Amino acid sequence: MTGRDEIGQDTFLSLAVSSFCMNATLRRPTDRTCERCGRHEQWNAKTESWEIGENAHGSIYCIHEWDINGRFMPIEHNG
Repeated sequence: MTGRDEIGQDTFLSLAVSSFCMNATLRRPTDRTCERCGRHEQWNAKTESWEIGENAHGSIYCIHEWDINGRFMPIEHNG
């Protein structure tokens, strides 16, 4: 089972994961923005790679600092 969750400006792809001992949802980011140059990218599930957004800007020479940080929790427990 998959679904999309939006939290603030962050968008995540959610995957249901289950095993004999727990039920959890694995969340992966689907959008990211560089905090230094503002470059915006979106995840393309068909090619399994990041793609530059429609209104692309930013610097090709930037060492990107993506807005995914220690507050991002990839595993969400389902009760």
